[in-house]
Amino acid sequence: MKNTLVVYTHPGCSYSVALKEELGQAGTQYEEIDLALNPEEWATVESLSGGERITPVMVEGDFVSVGFNGVG
Repeated sequence: MKNTLVVYTHPGCSYSVALKEELGQAGTQYEEIDLALNPEEWATVESLSGGERITPVMVEGDFVSVGFNGVG
């Protein structure tokens, strides 16, 4: 069973934009959760990032990546 890649983003976050561009160039399909449109998802982001309100957060199965290429 294939895991769905989920990316939590926020408008105006240059790291979110960079991650989406990189995923697009690689042809990677993902589900985007825009936190401006879904503010209730901040609680999920905080639980995934150790309490931080930071974007982007990328989740695939048990793998969680916070920030973009180690920055964010």
